[in-house]
Amino acid sequence: MITRTRARRGLRFFVAVAALLLVLPGVAAATLTIQFTGTPAPWAKSTGHDALWLGHMWVDGRKNAADVKALAVRLRKTGIKDLYVHSGPFDLDGTLPPAKYSRAAEFLKEIRAELPKVRISAWLGQKVDGGLDLDDATARQRVLDGARAVMTAGFDGVHYDFEPVGDSDAEFLQLLTGTRQVVGKGLLSVSTPQIEPFPLTRPLAHVAIGHDKYWSPAYFTKVAALTDQVAIMTYDSFLPSELLYGGYVVRQATLALDLVPENKTALIGAPAYHDHGLSWGDAAESVATAAEGARLALTSHGTRRELFGLALYVDFAATPEDWKEYEQAWLNP
Repeated sequence: MITRTRARRGLRFFVAVAALLLVLPGVAAATLTIQFTGTPAPWAKSTGHDALWLGHMWVDGRKNAADVKALAVRLRKTGIKDLYVHSGPFDLDGTLPPAKYSRAAEFLKEIRAELPKVRISAWLGQKVDGGLDLDDATARQRVLDGARAVMTAGFDGVHYDFEPVGDSDAEFLQLLTGTRQVVGKGLLSVSTPQIEPFPLTRPLAHVAIGHDKYWSPAYFTKVAALTDQVAIMTYDSFLPSELLYGGYVVRQATLALDLVPENKTALIGAPAYHDHGLSWGDAAESVATAAEGARLALTSHGTRRELFGLALYVDFAATPEDWKEYEQAWLNP
């Protein structure tokens, strides 16, 4: 009798879980669709705290002074305040050879002459699943040494992008704490995974892809507390339509507005690239849709947020249409 009772309980539990897994995607899709509706408030737009990821060619010798002038012409018409210039990656043992950013001094001098109010951070990172081991104290110390070196080279700050950092990774928090001591009053920013949009999505995604695609709100909050900026990589969502992606951006931006303190900058990553690797990805995700989602989230939040913006990824893949969408959908909507 006890065995049959346990079996029935087990069956009911299995059926309940199966039903939940079937229902959740529909509920999530409906929620995202509803969120991507309405009219953004006129004030919900760029406040001049946007950012742009720049490729490695700016500091390795492939770009010259003429290229910097052309970049400055482009950026003067925008609200971009921060540039993340790819100056790595770290070697797998955590070292950062100076040869990887050999032209940094010249680039920094040239760009500051053109855009003196723009901040330039060294974009540093590495794969950490089978690559760089941030759990190793010696490797973390080498990373800190590299961060110190780029600050000495003249960068205004350090922008980390380690992927994939798992939720609740204590060693990553230790690295951020150590980096704060290295950069001092300089800028410490980090690219983050997306925030868990709905309950159970983090563990389910982990099972599906083998690592955390999302951070829990609690862990995201801890990272935000240790940095000056968080740039959520709000792209590669795997969603099949513009409507769902727009609602997803609303969801991510809403969570960020609630979780990031007002004295820190929250940035929503906007996909200025066109090689998602999925047949529907390029059609679903765009700068315009990301901007609309961010504006709707701001409107729902109810108040203007000064330290909030878009972060465009990435300069070498951005098309004239991407820049047009940024201007018309976010800068001057």
